[in-house]
Amino acid sequence: MPAPTAARDRCGVKGRRRGEDRASTLRTIFDRLAAAYGGQGWWPARAPFEMMAGALLTQRTAWRNAERVIESLRRAGALSPEVLAGLPTPTLEALVRPAGTFRTKAARLRILARWYVDAGGRESLKQRTTPELRAELLALPGIGPETADDILVYAFARPVFVVDAYARRIFSRYGWAGGEEPREQLSAAVACAFGRDAAVLGELHALLVEHGKRHCRSSPRCTGCPLAARCRTAARRVETGGEDA
Repeated sequence: MPAPTAARDRCGVKGRRRGEDRASTLRTIFDRLAAAYGGQGWWPARAPFEMMAGALLTQRTAWRNAERVIESLRRAGALSPEVLAGLPTPTLEALVRPAGTFRTKAARLRILARWYVDAGGRESLKQRTTPELRAELLALPGIGPETADDILVYAFARPVFVVDAYARRIFSRYGWAGGEEPREQLSAAVACAFGRDAAVLGELHALLVEHGKRHCRSSPRCTGCPLAARCRTAARRVETGGEDA
C-alpha cells in the first residue's frame, strides 16, 4: 500500500503534544507500525457480506473461532446472504456454535442477511450516504458503533476510522489524543489527517490492533516497541525504573 499523505495540521483533536504538525505525527505512527508489522490485509474475507458476517461472529470470541464458522458456512454453501437467510434455525445454530452465544449470533446473522437482501445487495447499499448506511447498520441487532464502522470501511470502502480500545490507548499514550474524546470526533480527526483515504484508514486500524496485541497492552510491553522512542508512557517507565524502552 502506498504511504499515506498527511493532509492537515489541525484536525479537531487536542493532544498533549505541542509545536508539532499533528497530521505528520499520525503519519509517523502509521509508518513505524507498517515498517514493524508489514501489511495486515484486513479484513480477511472473499466478499463484502462475508466480511460483515465475520464482524458479527468475532464479537466476544477469538477470531480463530469466527474463522471456523466462516469456513463451515462456506462448506455448507451458506455464505451468500440469500442462502443464509433461508437456513433452518437448527442448521444455522449448529454452524455458528464454535463462535459462542450461537443462538444469539445465528439470529443476528439471519437478520443481517435479510436486511442485505431486502435492501438490494451491495450495489444498492452503495448508493446510501455514509450517515444513512451507518444509521441502517446501527438499527440492526448486535451492531454497535465499532462494528458498524468496521463494516463501513472494510465492506463499503467508506473513509471512516474505527475507534476502538486499542486506538484510544495508543493515541493517548503517544500523546496524539487525550483519550476521552467522543468517538465521532476522534474518528473524524484521524480521517481528516489522512485525507479521508478508506484504504489507509482501514490499514491504520489493523496496525493499531496488531500493535495493541503485541506491545501496547493494558500493562505495556515497551521493550522492542516501534513507537517507544517518542512514547510518553515508555519514557516514564524508563524514568521510574520500569521496563526498558
